[in-house]
Amino acid sequence: MKYSIDHKSPIPLHAQAEALLRKLIKESEFRNGGFLPNEVDLAKKLGISRNTIRQALNKLVFEGLLVRKKGVGTTVADRSVSSKVSNWLSFTQEMEAKGLVPETFEVTISWVRPIPDVMQVFGISAEKEVLKLVRLRGLKDNPFVYFVSYFHPRVGLSGEEDFSRPLYDILEQDYSTIAKLSREEIRACAADDQIAQHLNIPVGFPVLVRKRVVFDPGDRPIEYNVGYYKSDSFVYCIESDRED
Repeated sequence: MKYSIDHKSPIPLHAQAEALLRKLIKESEFRNGGFLPNEVDLAKKLGISRNTIRQALNKLVFEGLLVRKKGVGTTVADRSVSSKVSNWLSFTQEMEAKGLVPETFEVTISWVRPIPDVMQVFGISAEKEVLKLVRLRGLKDNPFVYFVSYFHPRVGLSGEEDFSRPLYDILEQDYSTIAKLSREEIRACAADDQIAQHLNIPVGFPVLVRKRVVFDPGDRPIEYNVGYYKSDSFVYCIESDRED
């Protein structure tokens, strides 16, 4: 396959590189386990920067089409392997499972009166304040998800925790609270002013809303979380087994 892109085209270089990679991974050499050329070689052959080719590679890794192993190389993902619904992961675990390094760009902590959904899920009154954790997360130079979490007062979080640590590690190691079960619902909506501002997208831009309620081993709710994902940066894949 010829490795080339059109530097005179109005199509952005990263988009052309991504399109080339999508064609490349369909070649039998790579579908049968061969390693893709490394970033340096690809960048030289295409006459683009490593950052540009890395952006295209990251997109395909994030979609689950490629698997990157540090110090080894990048291969086409086995499409028969995917995270099952019964094996839910935190955002950090999702990213690390794809060989990506998650980053946190903003963190806001406050004590608030619960919104109606939180009152219903937690079974608490409107007068009972809860800890609210807001985080803007993503990958390097690309914040793409805005998380809003509320925690049941029973957990005991104070708001003084170091939330640069993985959230569920904090709950388990510091508060003996194990996140066991996640129940989720996903829908699409248009970004309002607040979401658009945080994700740096136009008002009305499509976002994926992922609502998650996390329970402990006793089936007691510990977290109510809503994540707003930029629709062009996140793909949610589900593998399910059909029962006989």
